[in-house]
Amino acid sequence: MRVIGMMSGTSHDAVDAAAADLTLEGDTLLLRPLGMVSAPYPEELRSALAAALPPAATTLREVCRLDTGIGRAFAALAVRADRELCDGRADLVVSHGQTVYHWAERGRVHGTLQIGSAAWIAEATGRPVVSDLRSRDVAAGGQGAPLVSAVDVMWLRGRPGVPAALNLGGIANLTVAAGPSGPVAFDTGPANALIDAAVHALTGGRLDHDRDGALAARGTVDAALLRRLLDEPYYAKPPPKTTGKELFHWPYLQSALAGSERLPPQDVVATVTRLTARTVADAVRSAGASEVVASGGAPAIRP
Repeated sequence: MRVIGMMSGTSHDAVDAAAADLTLEGDTLLLRPLGMVSAPYPEELRSALAAALPPAATTLREVCRLDTGIGRAFAALAVRADRELCDGRADLVVSHGQTVYHWAERGRVHGTLQIGSAAWIAEATGRPVVSDLRSRDVAAGGQGAPLVSAVDVMWLRGRPGVPAALNLGGIANLTVAAGPSGPVAFDTGPANALIDAAVHALTGGRLDHDRDGALAARGTVDAALLRRLLDEPYYAKPPPKTTGKELFHWPYLQSALAGSERLPPQDVVATVTRLTARTVADAVRSAGASEVVASGGAPAIRP
């Protein structure tokens, strides 16, 4: 069975599609990767999406427009993935869509919203489409994130010690495949969410991410700002737990910066970069991980 899996992460810069050939031999599921393709969101669509995300206000009209625009972007890439990776013989498309809100309160997730209507994918490809994956996990009592932890556990659990998979996107998440209390998966906090927000705001929108860490490398970590950021209650919560850009955004960082003298942009970026490293390291240490396999998506290259 040839399956195309699609998603866009919390950096909302591009749509990715990966294809695999799945076969069942007895009780063993075999997965043979067929490749991956990616396409950046059109700039107008990306800007509209960024403008509608929390803590900004939006309208149902704009949500509908975004749902259609993102659905069409996914559909175009699905057609390309089928042609280039599956020789036009894909059996199924699975679409995560684009997360725009994750409703987490009082230690549990009450709901989650992904847009990018799967109907556009089905019409463009003529293939069956599975979607709304995160909502189903929440309805079943899960946190809705991290989403791929079950696969991480399957391929890591045979390794010695306490292996863990770390994913660095807009939000960082950790899956611990084995341990005293069994597998556990949770969001550690921001990965590039605050870095991207700081770069975009402090360069007046000229840049949207810190390419190759160049800004952070030129800056100095501000100890006082770092301490205030580390006081965030989320970090002290026990796993499993989940968070998102509903919490970690530019106004959040602005509030922390209010207690500092005006810092050079490179110092702000260096400090939030250290925050990511520190909170990830703390999470890995507290989980007792003996091995970490790290991954993360690179920003799409603009034409």
